[in-house]
Amino acid sequence: MKWQSCVRSLIGLICTALAACSVGPAYKRPDIALPTEWHEAPGTGETAPSVWPEAQWWHGFGSSQLDELIAEAERSNDDLAGAIARVQEADAQVRIAGAPLFPSVDLTADATRQRTQVSGAGPRLANIFNPQITASYELDFWGKNRALRSAALAAAVASRYDQETVALTVVSSVASTYFQALELRDRIQVAQQNLDNGQKILRGLQLQQSAGTATGLDVAQQETAVALLDAALPPLLQQFRQLVYALAVLIGKTPESIDVTAGTLTELSSPAIAAGLPSQLLSRRPDVASAEQQLIAANADITVARAALFPSIALTASGGYASSTLTSLISPANRVYAVSAGLTQPIFHGGALRGQVAFSNARYTELLTTYHKTVLTAFSNVESALVAARQTADQLERQRDAVAKARRAYQFAQTQMSAGTVNILTVLNTENALFSAQDVLVQVQFAHLQALIDLFTALGGGWHQG
Repeated sequence: MKWQSCVRSLIGLICTALAACSVGPAYKRPDIALPTEWHEAPGTGETAPSVWPEAQWWHGFGSSQLDELIAEAERSNDDLAGAIARVQEADAQVRIAGAPLFPSVDLTADATRQRTQVSGAGPRLANIFNPQITASYELDFWGKNRALRSAALAAAVASRYDQETVALTVVSSVASTYFQALELRDRIQVAQQNLDNGQKILRGLQLQQSAGTATGLDVAQQETAVALLDAALPPLLQQFRQLVYALAVLIGKTPESIDVTAGTLTELSSPAIAAGLPSQLLSRRPDVASAEQQLIAANADITVARAALFPSIALTASGGYASSTLTSLISPANRVYAVSAGLTQPIFHGGALRGQVAFSNARYTELLTTYHKTVLTAFSNVESALVAARQTADQLERQRDAVAKARRAYQFAQTQMSAGTVNILTVLNTENALFSAQDVLVQVQFAHLQALIDLFTALGGGWHQG
């Protein structure tokens, strides 16, 4: 039998093995009861229109600087670059895991010069030249190698979903940090305006004291108020600078290369957003999709562990030439070949193989609970973001009304103090109330924008599982 025929026979056996059975369980998506509508958004049942965020949802805030910052983050953020590298690593693991499904072929070439002593004839020299091609293959009768590749492939898909999760987190973090920096700028501006007003009143009281119409106590009280307003500025400036530096890290820049010198929260738009159908949320969240792929990989690992309990069959075929001279090496008479098959049945491994089966089953159970929690967390995120968006919008309107009333009271107090009908204490009280109301208004504006960011993020940020 010629060695080429042996190789053809080996290939035939390989093709037969591809139709082999599997000893592991088939994957089935966990059955989780899904809500029919959002509790915090009535009227979103199965008959309601499905509305989801756009892929570039941040454009709805109407900030060109935010658009530039996010574009830079998508190019230069280190977390995102690391996630892309992990996808490449996972793809390489798929190629590695899939290699045993194919025969391995190696070329070897040996050249030997041998000197032997022949009795009565003296030393004898001999040359041996032996090039060979060797092919080997493990029959995947129990589906172990296919399961290894399936597990690696699921892990690679999960890494892509993880990359999308990182990208969404980076974009949300840039928007949140930028808005928080604007909040600090606005609070600094409010504090500075109130400080200027307080200093203006102080100068007026000092003139009145010189004229004998204001007392030293009036001046001292206003000086205290001015000192408190002045002391409120450094902590705000500190927080602002720290946020700018944090923003620099998010976009992959050094701290000195970025600054936020313009912009205010009042210039931003509050984009309208509606949650789609709850039943579609699982296909809109990359973290949920990743958790399921990890579950699929763990299910395949059970097959790998179970298959290790059964016999393994390895086939090897080699063919080539062997000759003592190079000139006649490639000739039919010098052909050599070998075909072998080996069977290995595990007998005793100290419980390691069955321990691996138990481990794989337990790992699947663990990831099943992780998947279940991820699904529940996804719905909780949406509900929390919906209630935050609605309540902060309501709070924003009420706080604007509070600021308007506080400003009117402050203006009345100033007018009446000039007329001599109220004292400085009344002015100070209304002044403090106005400053506090304005400061809270800025914080509520940020809280509402943060709630919208959280809602976009909870809804998957426009991502959709293809």
